[in-house]
Amino acid sequence: MNRNELLDQLTEDILAHVMRGSFPERELAQSIKPEQLDDRFEEYELLLDLHFILKSDVVSFVRELSEHLRSIRTETQTTSRTRRGTVDGRINWGATIKKRYSEHPRDTSIFVCDNRSVDYDIPENIVLKRLISVIHTTIREAEEYLRGEYEWVQETWKGNENLIDELQKIVERNVHVRRIRDPATYEPTERMLTTAANSRQEVYREAASLLKSRERLYEGDSDEIRELLDETAIAPDDQDSLFELYVLFRFVATLEQLQESQPEFKTIATGRQEVARFDGDKQIALYHDNSASDRNLSFVAVPDEDQEEPSRTDEVQLTAKEIASDYFGREFRNQTGRPDVIVLEIISETDDQHEYLIVEVKNSTNTDTIRRGIKETLEYLAFLRVNEDYVFGRDDGNYFGSGWNGLLVVQDLEDDTASLEAQSENPVTILQADELEDKLAVVLREIL
Repeated sequence: MNRNELLDQLTEDILAHVMRGSFPERELAQSIKPEQLDDRFEEYELLLDLHFILKSDVVSFVRELSEHLRSIRTETQTTSRTRRGTVDGRINWGATIKKRYSEHPRDTSIFVCDNRSVDYDIPENIVLKRLISVIHTTIREAEEYLRGEYEWVQETWKGNENLIDELQKIVERNVHVRRIRDPATYEPTERMLTTAANSRQEVYREAASLLKSRERLYEGDSDEIRELLDETAIAPDDQDSLFELYVLFRFVATLEQLQESQPEFKTIATGRQEVARFDGDKQIALYHDNSASDRNLSFVAVPDEDQEEPSRTDEVQLTAKEIASDYFGREFRNQTGRPDVIVLEIISETDDQHEYLIVEVKNSTNTDTIRRGIKETLEYLAFLRVNEDYVFGRDDGNYFGSGWNGLLVVQDLEDDTASLEAQSENPVTILQADELEDKLAVVLREIL
C-alpha cells in the first residue's frame, strides 16, 4: 500500500469516525502529531491550528502583513451634538437654525456641532484581526518548534525567526491593529466573511480565504484533512504512524461488522487506556500503542522460575538489569516493549475467562524488519502477564497461545508468501496491508 492509497483510506476513516464525534480526537492527535511536540498538541484543535499556520499561504500572508496594514480600511462616522453657549466641533448651520426655530426660539446660544471619528471596527477588520489572533496564539504555543530544526516545519517558518518577531511587534504595537476591537466568540460571522471576501483590498480577501480554509479543516473537509495528513502534521518521510493508524481503523471497522454493533469509544479523561469497547455477549477492549496496564497487563521479560539454572539469554537479561540498577541506584524491570495494538476479549464475566490478540505493526517490506517483528510478537506472547502471572504456557507449556493470539501486519510484498491457510500451524499470523479488508475478519473470528 503506497502513501497515496494510505492517505486516501485514512481520510475516509477520519471522516467516518472522528468527524462524526465517535472516535476520540485526542487518540487521533496522538497518532499524527510529530514526536517532538509535547502533550499540549494532543489537543486536536491546537494540532489543527499548527497545521494551519504551517501552510505556505499563511506564512506569505504574515510576510506581507506589515505592508498591507499601511492602507487598512476605515470608515468615518459623524456624530451631531447640541451645545448651548459653546462650540464643540464643526457647526452644522442648517441643523442649528432648524433646532433654534423648532425648540429654542430666539436662543442664539444654541449650536448643533458635528464631530467626525474614525471607525476601525468594520466587518473586514474584524475578519483580519481574528486571523491575526489565530496565527499569533498558535505561534506562541509552538514557537520553540518553529524556531527549531525540525523536518516537519519544512520551508515554512523555519529560518524565519525575524518573521515571528515581526508578527509579535504587529500584535503588540501596531496602532491600526490595536484600534480594532477583539472579535466576539461567534465572530467573524458569515456575513463579515462575505464582505471581506468581496473587498477591493487584497489583504481582506486573503484573510477571508484563509479563515474559511481553517473552518473547513475544523469541519472535516476531506481535502483539508488529506492535506493535514500529507503535508504538515506528519513528517514527510515517516509513514509508521500513518500505517499504525490505518491498521487501528481496520480493527474498528472489522469489529463493528462482526459484532454488528457500534463501539463505545474512550478518551484519556475516562481513566481507562483503551480506545474502544464493544459490549455484548462478549466484551472486547481495543488498545493502541499501549500496554493496557489498567487491565493489569504487562510484558515483563524475566527468566522462567521453574528452571534451576537460567539460560544464556536469561543470564544476559538478569546481568543487564543488575548493572543498570547498580549504576542508576534504582530498580529496573526487563520490559520487552509494548505491541502496537491489543484486542482484549472478556469471554465471560462470571468465570473471568479472557482471550487476547497481540498485534504488532511493521510499516516495511524489508525481510530483516519483518523477522524482527515476528520475534517481537513472540516475545509479547511469551511474556504477557496478568497480575504478574503468565497468560500462556502455565499449564501446557505453550508460551504463544492457541496459534491465533499473535498477529503481525506488514506492508504489501511483491514476492509470493504463505497464504493465511498455510500459516494455520504457526503461533504468529502475518497479514499484509491489502489483506486486512478480507482476512482480518477471519483472524478475529478465530479468536472470538
